[in-house]
This record gives sequence, C-alpha cells and structure tokens, in this order.
Amino acid sequence: MLPRVADSLSFLYLDMVRVVQDDTGACAQIQVDEHRTDLVYIPTAALSCLLLGPGVSITTPALTTLARHGTSVVCVGAGGVRAYAGILPDSLTTHWLEQQVATWADPARRLEVAVRMYRMRFKDADLPQSVTLNQLRGMEGQRMKAFYKILAQQHGIGRFRRNYRPDQWDAQDPVNLALSAAKTCLYGVVHAALLALGLSPALGYVHAGTQHAFVYDIADLYKADITLPLAFALHNSDNPEQQARRRFREDLRLLRLLPRIVQDVQSLLTPPHAHTTPSDDDTDEERSERRDVRMVHLWDPKAGILPAGVNYAEAGD
Repeated sequence: MLPRVADSLSFLYLDMVRVVQDDTGACAQIQVDEHRTDLVYIPTAALSCLLLGPGVSITTPALTTLARHGTSVVCVGAGGVRAYAGILPDSLTTHWLEQQVATWADPARRLEVAVRMYRMRFKDADLPQSVTLNQLRGMEGQRMKAFYKILAQQHGIGRFRRNYRPDQWDAQDPVNLALSAAKTCLYGVVHAALLALGLSPALGYVHAGTQHAFVYDIADLYKADITLPLAFALHNSDNPEQQARRRFREDLRLLRLLPRIVQDVQSLLTPPHAHTTPSDDDTDEERSERRDVRMVHLWDPKAGILPAGVNYAEAGD
C-alpha cells in the first residue's frame, strides 16, 4: 500500500551530493575529504518530494527506488529558487488532474474556484453576488497593502514597500530579502504537493502565462499566515535569507503545512454540491482520502467513465 500524501514528510532538498542505491536503499554520498565519504540514507517511502539542487547527480537505480515508493523528484535551482523539471510516479491517479482541467476550462467554474480561494484567504470577506476577477484582484491588493502596513507598524520599521529586484539583490532591505527566501520555500512545498496529487502546476485560476501559475495561486492562500509575519520578524537580521529558510522549515513542522495544502486543494477542486457530510468520527486526513479512485478507466463521450479490463467487442458491433 502506497503512503498517503498527508502522511509524508514535506520535502528534502539536496545539493552537492551524489544519490545512489545500495543494498539498503537510496542514499546521498557526501564527499567530506579525499579519504572520507559519508552516507545519508533517504527515507524514500515516507517522502513526498525530493528536490535536487545544483551539484547533484543521481543514478538510475536510485530513481527507480524513488519511483517505486511514489516519491516525486524535482530538479531545482540553489535553495529551491526555481523548479526546472519533475518526475512523477506511474502510480498517480489522474482524478484530481481531471477535476482541475474541468474547472479550469470552464470560465464560470474557473471564476467560482477563484472566488473560493479568496474566501479561503479572507474569511470575513463580504463579496458582491456577481463579483468579477478584476474586482477580486483589486480587493486582494487593498487587503495586502493594509496587511503590510499593520506588520510594519507592529515591528516599528516605518513605511514598507514590497520590492523584488533580482538585478539589485544585495541592495534590498532585510524584510524583502527574507520575504523572497520564505516565498521560495513556500513555492517548493506547494509545488511538491501539487505534483504529489498529479496536478498541473501550469493551470492557474488567478495567475496565468507561467508553468507555475497554480503554484502561485495556492501559495497565496498561506502568505498572510506564514511568510509575511516571518519576514517582518527578521527586519533586523544580518542574514535574513538563511534565517528565513531555517525558520520556515521549523514552522513547516509545527503547522503541518503539506497535509493542509492537500486538503485545501482537494476541497477547491471538488464541486460544492459533491461535498458529503462527514462523520463525527472521521479525522481531517480520512476525509481528504475518502474518495476511492480506480487507477485506470475508459472514457466514452456518451456514457462517461467505463470500467477498464472489459471486452467491448459485442457492444461495438
């Protein structure tokens, strides 16, 4: 039985190592000096996503072990700044991908998901009955501007303005540096969760035009709770990027962020009328895993989903 995403660790980031397979399992070889090589075994069966950074090489047997245990593998830049490619296990069902495509391709349902995202972020939101996406963007911008102001006042740093300029990276203030680093970590975790569910990171509901549009959509759900308070708390740090990454990892364990992302995404992609009333004895994780999905089925334009492994010769004559 494959481990559930909600039971898995969030992610493991590696750089400057060689990942190999030995008689015990997949492990990372760390060259300490000319005469010493340390081995760190990777918990592949309990890992949702392995992020391979610069300087990493991996053997085919190690990749095979990761695929057999249902671990997604993503090639990323230094510190997880960019995600370049992902390898998904063959055991993934397409159920959630089909739900994503169905809601994304229908403009009315796409707007419905965008509205539900906004309500998930701002639970006290009073939205007009026929709100447009342009109105949602405007209201979101006003709320975030107000939130920046509140955090700046709380930490006594005066007026704050979000400024992301890669060409002048070292000239930025500690809050902007910490915020960029924390957002990078958040994007990596969200990307891992989406890949683990078999979803397309490119099909966003609010963002568009990038291979990470859906990653940005889902990451926005947690910025006000996680990355923004963390970044402003580091306004006096002499190394805000490093401290932001470390604190994010610590907060990740406390907040149980990965199962939260999984449950939120599944809720967003499930039509409101399809939600069932859960039993009082069910846990949140059991509710998110409630739906049993056949791994393979056939599609018919009239009959819908048909079972695979059936001889339809007579029906086709």
